[in-house]
This record gives sequence, structure tokens and C-alpha cells, in this order.
Amino acid sequence: MTNETYALDTIDNSKHHSDGIEVLFFTLGDTIYGIEIKYINEIIGIEDITVVPKIPPHVKGVINIRGKVVPVISIRRRFYMEEIPYDDRTCIIVIEFNDGNQVGIIVDRVQEVVVVKKEYISRTPDYKNVNTNRYIKNIIEINEDIKLLLDCDKLILDD
Repeated sequence: MTNETYALDTIDNSKHHSDGIEVLFFTLGDTIYGIEIKYINEIIGIEDITVVPKIPPHVKGVINIRGKVVPVISIRRRFYMEEIPYDDRTCIIVIEFNDGNQVGIIVDRVQEVVVVKKEYISRTPDYKNVNTNRYIKNIIEINEDIKLLLDCDKLILDD
């Protein structure tokens, strides 16, 4: 498949709005997740991934983006979800950290970028039996829809 890039150039990914944060929403199955736009470098279509031996099961391998080798992880595997075949809407969201390191995450569908007002963002429950997913940073509730904001640092860096 070709390396199709989705436009994010209209978004200032260094900007936080005084009344909220910019979030890119995507789906895995029936669940909607979000990533703060400040982490997102680009979104590309799924492409051939080079498998690397002896890596964790959620790491699919590496891809080459303009001469830079970028590891790619399956969020489905990271969350112990069943893998599904890739289709024309499967995407790789390329996340970039402050140190310049990049990681691609495979998602089912990219939805939209939204400025989420602070009043719609709440902490995850502290109950161990409710919040067993340490990768969820916050819960966003808009019009009775629940969306889960991911903690990119933990999602990528935790073992």
C-alpha cells in the first residue's frame, strides 16, 4: 500500500487552548480513544512493516519514514484485544516525543481533531477494579459519549 499521509498541517501541535486541549480521536473496535495533538507528528496509511526478531509482542516492527527508522506498535495487542485484518482505513499515527524519538501506533480508524474543553475532561477512577488500564490518562465525556484519553508516555515507554 502507498504511504498516504493525512493532513495535520492546519493544526498547531504546540498549542494548548486556554479553555481546553486539542485531541485527535481514533477508534479501536467500538471504543473511541484520543491522543493530545502535541504528540502527533503525522498520520500515514498502513504500509509494509519490517519484522524485528525478539521484540515484545505488541511491537509489530519498524518502518522507514523519510529515511528515519520508526518502531510501530499495535495498540490492539498492547490492550490485549484481538487483532483484525488491516483495511483502507487502518492508519499509523506517528507520535513524536520531546527528545525527537518517534513511534507509530496502528489504529483502526482516525476520526477527527477536536478542542476538548476542560469541563469535559475528568480523571480516571482510582478504583483498581475499574481502572486497570494504566495507559488511560483521562476520561472525556461529551454529549454522553465516553472517550478515553491515552497517556502516550506510559503507552509507549512502559514494559
